[in-house]
Amino acid sequence: MGEKPRRGTRGLTIESLPYRIRVYSNNQVLIPASLVRKLNIQSIEKARITIRVGGEEHSFTARLLKTKYTDSRQFTIPKELREKVSLVPGSDIEVVDIKPFEEPKT
Repeated sequence: MGEKPRRGTRGLTIESLPYRIRVYSNNQVLIPASLVRKLNIQSIEKARITIRVGGEEHSFTARLLKTKYTDSRQFTIPKELREKVSLVPGSDIEVVDIKPFEEPKT
């Protein structure tokens, strides 16, 4: 009786790293809600992300964009990296690691 009914469709059931996913047309990549909860990164704004493209690993810092009703997040792959490795929308990448970003201490 106390349970809320589900809204929308069931999301991707990805719960561990690494995972393979397709780059959206706006050069963003989805982090599914189930993985966000597993990694406990619901409240962070920036992350250090490592992706694998064509056998090479690349790391960068990205803002994690929130959705209104779910725990899923999205991040944009930096333009310099997209140009360097010839990433286009629809390309498959592998997300290897996601860690909260920590500002360097001075």
